Amino acid sequence: MASVKDGRTGRQTDHAGDGHAATIPVQGPAQVGTGPRAAHIQQETNQGTYESPHIMSTPLTTQQAVDLYTTMRKIRRFEETVKAHIGKEIVGPAHLYIGEEAVATGVCSNLTHHDYVTSTHRGHGHTLAKGARVDRSLAELYGRTTGYCKGKGGSMHLADFSVGMLGANGVVGGGFNIATGAALAIKQRHGSDVAVCFFGDGASSRGTFHEAVNLAASWKLPVIYVCENNAWASTTRFDDIKNVDYLSERAQGYGIPGVTVDGNDVESVRDASAKLIDRARRGDGPSILECKTYRRDGHFITDPQKYRSQEEVEEWKLYNDPIDRFRRKILLEGVVTQDDLDAAEERLDQEFAQALEFAVNSPFPKAEDALDDVFSGEVNLYE
Repeated sequence: MASVKDGRTGRQTDHAGDGHAATIPVQGPAQVGTGPRAAHIQQETNQGTYESPHIMSTPLTTQQAVDLYTTMRKIRRFEETVKAHIGKEIVGPAHLYIGEEAVATGVCSNLTHHDYVTSTHRGHGHTLAKGARVDRSLAELYGRTTGYCKGKGGSMHLADFSVGMLGANGVVGGGFNIATGAALAIKQRHGSDVAVCFFGDGASSRGTFHEAVNLAASWKLPVIYVCENNAWASTTRFDDIKNVDYLSERAQGYGIPGVTVDGNDVESVRDASAKLIDRARRGDGPSILECKTYRRDGHFITDPQKYRSQEEVEEWKLYNDPIDRFRRKILLEGVVTQDDLDAAEERLDQEFAQALEFAVNSPFPKAEDALDDVFSGEVNLYE
């Protein structure tokens, strides 16, 4: 398949060789690689790591394509539901994942329920991609007892240990040491599972990042640090506060692989993370995966967003939506039919209708239950 890139718009036209062309947009304002499936790979050598372009391609089956599409659409619909109900049925802050769905979907497609993930304050997508239920997740945001944390945690504290989701986190960089500790536990019990730590570009400058990566590298722990570089560290453009082209280059300081991919291409994320996850399962230690993506909504729902232009947001929305890109690609290549995608949407319609009914009709916690689950039972440290 030949590719031609429009230098003005950043859009990539892939010619399938059958007389038809599909416009598959690549990374908008900040291009990644040389095409929609390009990745920059830093491979291990005796001297450390080096960066080289690498084109990944793993053909999808129809079921795999439908599953990836369904997960991304599930996350998008969840976030749209939260956005519609915040300040009404949903009380408190929320940080939306719209525009970044390909990262959680691609990574978690390679994980089992026995693997662990840690999340961020923007954790709805990670939670759902790891296999958590929509109804219990919504119930948590609605503050109901049927939620994952009995309605007491809310948006930034979703967790479902049954699928290996160790929790979202209101502390920037709060997941590094948890994921590293989970990886240490795996190694101590000689397991083949892995831990994945999702974090934002802003958190990559926190001390906990460097402490955790250094320890994991020294002990060769089975953990993958996945940076969702969405261009904005809260209200600061991250390109203004770094001195490297790719955040994955920081892996060189610890002698581990670093990989940067187009985070709006779910297949690139899936392929790159699969290699790093397999590497960790073999006992070869940690790695860093940077996924270049974009946060479409504000840092939080009511963010006035005076730090960026609406034109910038609209450009990403129009040319680089991860779901639209994937849908066009798999339809063009004949991996799925429109009927396949319509059926997936119908299943989501039913799931969300039932989830909303479940959340709305669930009870609120009682006042006398306020301190339940806060303190453990009495512990005798000398037994």
